[in-house]
Amino acid sequence: MTEGQVIALSGGVGGAKLVLGLSHVLPSDRLVVVTNTCDDFDHYGLRVCPDTDTVIYTLAGLADAVQGWGRMGETWSFMSALQALGGEDWFNLGDGDLALHVLRSSRLREGASLTQVIREVSRNLNIDVAILPMCDQNVSTTVETTDGHLPFQQYFVREKCAPIVTGFSFDGIEKAVPNSDLVLALGENPSAIVLAPSNPYVSIDPILNVPGLRAMLRDNKAPVIAVSPIIGGEAVKGPAAKMMAELGSEVSALEVARHYQGLIDALIIDQQDASLATDIARLGIEVIVSQTVMNSLQDRIDLADVTVGLANRLMGE
Repeated sequence: MTEGQVIALSGGVGGAKLVLGLSHVLPSDRLVVVTNTCDDFDHYGLRVCPDTDTVIYTLAGLADAVQGWGRMGETWSFMSALQALGGEDWFNLGDGDLALHVLRSSRLREGASLTQVIREVSRNLNIDVAILPMCDQNVSTTVETTDGHLPFQQYFVREKCAPIVTGFSFDGIEKAVPNSDLVLALGENPSAIVLAPSNPYVSIDPILNVPGLRAMLRDNKAPVIAVSPIIGGEAVKGPAAKMMAELGSEVSALEVARHYQGLIDALIIDQQDASLATDIARLGIEVIVSQTVMNSLQDRIDLADVTVGLANRLMGE
């Protein structure tokens, strides 16, 4: 493969798994991770960045292996004290996790950009991979439901994804500017652009909706490769399958292909979905069938190897 960078667009848990695999098969200076920031929100005066923090904890070896998010060995003294005082407790803030939110909020108030804060945190946690928020402006996802419009974290955490989804909006996105480091990376002949197996609607779409970014990705010479987050008609984790069904779409890897049609060159699907390969290929999208369930570190590395190998072949063509 040429020595350009691999740029991975990622949400939280599912995306972070592939990102970790990629970090094992690529030199650190060849991997750039772009995180969704539309999940970010202010809680008790603190700026919380769930998807970005999941990627940070995963690459730092600090992630809770069972949940896939948050810190391992977390304690909850702060939440216990908050509950005793009658505070809202629908969003858990662990004691260790709280340190990151306090530090980030303090640095942002001092005038640092989110990109600068993430760079500082990454350096202090010995993360060599570049982690870039999609933009430095505050943006947020609103989930449109039959129960009304809900901020994403209220829908996802407080309401446990129960309301029926009718659509999404990304508030403030029209004023967002693509991360300047990402624009620079896209201009330096990357080897591949990878859409990690994250929720297409609320993890990847916000990144693609930053003004001008979709066109930059589409027009880049590097192959754009997506990994389906839908396996056997279900999402491995999260509400993607539920959202698809409620929006009237087929819950399948084929629907993922339709969603990204016109942007991606190839889609990696799980062995369980091999029967869909012909229909996906008819969309003009190359299909690779592989194991995409990532239960172990080796699974993550193996899928990363498949992804990089596909990019190598497509670049060669």
